[in-house]
Amino acid sequence: MSTTDLGPLTIMRRSGREPIRAYGETVGKLGEFWSWACSDLANNTMRGVLAEYLVATALGAATGTRTEWDTVDIRTPEEWRVEVKSAAYLQSWAQSQLSEISFSIAPTSGWDAHAGTTSADVLRRSDVYVFCLLHHQDKQTLDPLGLDQWTFYVLPTRVLDERCPSQKTIRLSRLERLSPMKTDFPGLQKAVAACVEGTS
Repeated sequence: MSTTDLGPLTIMRRSGREPIRAYGETVGKLGEFWSWACSDLANNTMRGVLAEYLVATALGAATGTRTEWDTVDIRTPEEWRVEVKSAAYLQSWAQSQLSEISFSIAPTSGWDAHAGTTSADVLRRSDVYVFCLLHHQDKQTLDPLGLDQWTFYVLPTRVLDERCPSQKTIRLSRLERLSPMKTDFPGLQKAVAACVEGTS
């Protein structure tokens, strides 16, 4: 087999109507799988993916498909590189108290999804971080699809590099002392633009 056969797959955006087949017989639909696998939007994994989608939507960068394990979470039409982190007070499971809010900010080695290689350099590769907080605190009315339940904190990556160079996580209280731009969803694009353009 030629190594050219082992390059990255071309991922086409799907509609959810695609059939799941067994020997030519349709046994389900892709959308049914999505509903089964992805309906819990409050768990850490799916909330994180949803947060990436919300930020990509605000930045006009949600037209293609998500790239798993890319060096940054979102690349915009303006070539901004955006890292997205999420946290929430409420979880899917039973809780004795609200979760403490912290975000991962660890520098990492970079994975090139196209080349299938990892860089030895450990650093932060984005222009800006967007910290997405699902701030709602009533479990009976929690709805991650209700964007009024989210708050976004936008910070140039250089601030983290200067103030928290090797730090792996950051609590909300510490993040706020770094003076991020705090915004709701409608103001997110302007906040990211202001942070990126302020670093150029």
